[in-house]
Amino acid sequence: MNLDPRSVPYRIFDNGFRIVAATVFWGFASSGDGMDVRSLLLFFVAVLGIAIGWQIAYVRRYEYRVTADTFDIRSGVISRREREIPFERIQNVDIAQNVVQRALGIAEVRLETAGGNATEATLRYVSRREASRLQELISDRKRSDASPEGSREETGDVLFELDQRELGILGVTSANFRLLGLILVGLSFVGSPVAAREISPRVGLFLLLGPAFAAVGLVILWIASGVQAVFRYYGFRLTRHGEELRYERGLLQQYTGTIPLSKIQTLMIRENVLARAAGYGSLVIETAGYSPGQGGSDVESAVPIAERDRVLELARSIENVGDIPFARPPRRARVRYVARYTIVVGVITAILGAIHLWTDELPYWYLGSGLWLLVPIAAHLKWAHLGYYVDEDYVVTRSGFWTRRTTVVPIYRVQTVLDSQTVFQRRRDLGTLVVDTATSGGFWGGDAVALDVDVETARTLRERIHDRFQEAVRERQDRLFRERERESEHGRESPVNG
Repeated sequence: MNLDPRSVPYRIFDNGFRIVAATVFWGFASSGDGMDVRSLLLFFVAVLGIAIGWQIAYVRRYEYRVTADTFDIRSGVISRREREIPFERIQNVDIAQNVVQRALGIAEVRLETAGGNATEATLRYVSRREASRLQELISDRKRSDASPEGSREETGDVLFELDQRELGILGVTSANFRLLGLILVGLSFVGSPVAAREISPRVGLFLLLGPAFAAVGLVILWIASGVQAVFRYYGFRLTRHGEELRYERGLLQQYTGTIPLSKIQTLMIRENVLARAAGYGSLVIETAGYSPGQGGSDVESAVPIAERDRVLELARSIENVGDIPFARPPRRARVRYVARYTIVVGVITAILGAIHLWTDELPYWYLGSGLWLLVPIAAHLKWAHLGYYVDEDYVVTRSGFWTRRTTVVPIYRVQTVLDSQTVFQRRRDLGTLVVDTATSGGFWGGDAVALDVDVETARTLRERIHDRFQEAVRERQDRLFRERERESEHGRESPVNG
């Protein structure tokens, strides 16, 4: 099978900038020879003709087929490349369409694997019907590989749908507070008297209003991030089809993707300070070698926002983790945070003092030390939002104030577990426990980290998790062996029963 012929005009349009850039470059390069408009147009037509011919050849010579065990691709106009992708390696099958692609009736299909680069193959472009067919076909093949009986569910159970109210809350609570804080500091500095002295009085007066412009900029960025989130997750729907999850979302850019349950490594519940105050959170699912937001799928959450109880319910429908009575780090960890933030306040005050000595501005520079009043509060908030929990089946950690992250790791998914100590932690007999899985981590990181726990507790937990992991692997292997034995016996009995 080949790519859809309707993709040719879109591919040419997609490369239009390069064609125009080449024409402009040639025009400037040949301007010394008396270039005229006629020559420029002829060059543009020639480049356009070459591009059209190349894209037609590329689409015709791009071939793919589905065999019993693999997805095979042959591509290349001049040099040919052949790939065989085993179904067992395919983690996700994602379908993406922007507005123009929907108008043309074509779609992009992305095959995500457990490799470090995540995207193993991309079909640009096939018809929307063919994209859906490939997604269903690959899912069926993977199910038949996992179960010889090849049970198939025609319809999926709807796990979650984002309604208009939740979409609005998502828009309001989607601000990146760290980014907004950095921009506020930067714009405030630009608007300082020090910056204003170096330029003309009028512009200097304009810049003196820097903090006000910073506040306006923050509001604009907040609105922009909210609109982006609304466009991204419009019409979000999560369903369960047998042993995989499927999602669809997007207003201008529409996505449809799959998440195999057997490949899930970690679950993460994210709650920024605004969402947490409103009682909402989001659920992130990470699979082996592929995490939301990687590759081309641009998916950041399995569930973008829902009431916290609903998020916990969805997480438990995937991993049967019960109530989580978090244990907090020892109270002496707060002393460490007080010391850390005190150093930060001291550095800020010293910088303000240096600016005063250098420019004779900021006469009340010493007021910066007043930030120390916030240090005990900040230290307590950081400590209060840390926690860990370990039982026979799961490791759960929690951290973060501005965005609190609760990470759930099934014991049998653990790859490595280690404890470590920094120089500052050793002074207070504290340590950090890191539980690593096969996820690539992505922007948010897939590891479960118990920060600043008692060092002896960290070592005890490391040994406990390691031993329990070995037991869980053996139990899982025994269970899979027994299931295969039952399926084999059923297969031998079927002809007789027939």
